[in-house]
Amino acid sequence: MGTEESHDDHGHHLPAVEDWPRGFGEASWWPFVTAVGAASVYVAAALYILGQSNSDLVGPMVGPATMVVAVGIFLAGLYGWVYHAFVSHFWSRESSGQSANKLRWGMLAFLGSELATFGALFGYYFYIRAGNWGSIFVGIPTLTGSLVLINTTLLIASSVTLHYAHVAIRNNKRKKFIGGLLGTLLLGIVFIGGQVYEYYEFIIHESFTLTSGIFASAFFGLTGLHGVHVSLGAVLIGVVTLRGLLGQYSADRHVSVSTASMYWHFVDVVWIFLVVVLYLGAEVGA
Repeated sequence: MGTEESHDDHGHHLPAVEDWPRGFGEASWWPFVTAVGAASVYVAAALYILGQSNSDLVGPMVGPATMVVAVGIFLAGLYGWVYHAFVSHFWSRESSGQSANKLRWGMLAFLGSELATFGALFGYYFYIRAGNWGSIFVGIPTLTGSLVLINTTLLIASSVTLHYAHVAIRNNKRKKFIGGLLGTLLLGIVFIGGQVYEYYEFIIHESFTLTSGIFASAFFGLTGLHGVHVSLGAVLIGVVTLRGLLGQYSADRHVSVSTASMYWHFVDVVWIFLVVVLYLGAEVGA
């Protein structure tokens, strides 16, 4: 990176501005920034716990303040990482099947780790249910109402519209592609709103909270984790939609559409499993 042209080429997405370490290609500090932000979330949680105790070492607002900073660092690092890896110089980069396959396999590896995370929580739930078939369901509200049916329909419909958009861009039908993405994003946002409303009903009107028992902890833990994943997926779809509006996809260049679709369909399948195991399972076991 000894020439002026090389510096101009990378000056707009700091901190990756030069080859470092030497000989290893362009290095980026964004993954490190993202990791620091993620690790700081755990530090903030520990400070919050200390702040709620009678200890004079940490004030009650130190934990929440640290959490805000940690989330800010994490989001900034994630933005820089994604921008640097996928957005900058989109059309000037070489398009090859080999690089696209690497990204798809990377997403598959990530989804494998997500599957392990959900699998561990489901394993916890099955363990406690095996020991207490009926008693863990005492005092829970009715879960299989119209709201969960509406939410499930919305999420399944969003997978259909995303598949429609993916097929459209592969055929260079840009208007249908954008329409499918906007429909998916809208359905995802409405689903998130529906889950927030469901929590409101359970917590405020039914007094069903995280501390209401073993089943409650499993229910809010699993559905809350899934809600976080849907929110992240909505952000990904939003980024893809914005890039689509800027004309950054074609029939030959749509690998990030493919990887975002893989993530969204995974979240959809997990939700269906959650409905069967938690919502319907609670009705059967009660």
